[in-house]
Amino acid sequence: MSLRAHLLTLGLRLFTKPRLAKMTDPAELREAMERFTRIALRPAPGSVAMPLDLAGRSALSIRAGTPRTGVAVVHFHGGVFIAGSPQTHLPMLSRLAKLARVTVIAPSYSLAPEHPFPAALREAEAVWEALLSQGYKPENLVLSGDSAGAALAFALLAKLCAKGTPPAGAFAFSPWFDLTGSSPSVRENANADPMLAGHRLPEAAQFYLQGHPADDPEASPIFAAFPNCPPVLLQTSETEILTDDALRMEEKLRKAGTEVMVQLWPGVPHAWQMMDGLIPEARDALRDTARFVTRVLTAPPQRSDDS
Repeated sequence: MSLRAHLLTLGLRLFTKPRLAKMTDPAELREAMERFTRIALRPAPGSVAMPLDLAGRSALSIRAGTPRTGVAVVHFHGGVFIAGSPQTHLPMLSRLAKLARVTVIAPSYSLAPEHPFPAALREAEAVWEALLSQGYKPENLVLSGDSAGAALAFALLAKLCAKGTPPAGAFAFSPWFDLTGSSPSVRENANADPMLAGHRLPEAAQFYLQGHPADDPEASPIFAAFPNCPPVLLQTSETEILTDDALRMEEKLRKAGTEVMVQLWPGVPHAWQMMDGLIPEARDALRDTARFVTRVLTAPPQRSDDS
């Protein structure tokens, strides 16, 4: 674990975690995420984010350099279903676009509690269909998400697998796959996690579910089936409360015959990949992800000097 990561996690533990543990207003979290992105994070050099309309939802098409044609990563942002946007995730996704030489498409979706389950998932399905109608082929797309966005991405992935039209692959950063909060790490890592408060997880889920059963596979993809699933990459921290969400998904997919790789990173905070430019572990994780994306899309990588 790098010195910069040590300092970052210390700051998160002292200042961010206590604030998040007391936060009850979704608007406050939305403002905090947007402000942090503006102040602390920067898009990759030479990147461009073009606005799109996909099935009536705004989205960003993110490129850096000259991406390969006809292939893309479709990434659903995190934020506990109540915050975040394509803009908050632009720095991370622009770096991934640069490293993997692909277009990254980042859709928005309606946030809870104003728009509870299953609004976000229905919009994710519509976005996917809109991309197919524009000429993309499933085998030329990679599906992904971070945190709550990973729940959306993998709930969609389960549906695509069931239909026999899966993407080329899928990956997730610090995934929140089980909204019931039953993963052992929610309790076991409650003190170790430098950012998230485990006791707030059920309340956070209810902002989205609003009484709907948390074990519905469309809400918690840990309970879904993934027949004929494409290769999957999962990245999570050893110390976050959601560690076991990734490990349980790995076990589930492996038993079903899926090629799945889990990367457990020591000490880093939840969704550390967003911290590109702040801690070296973020860039390293994104490089690994870019290699995975390149492999499943069956095209050779091309490095640039400032990647």
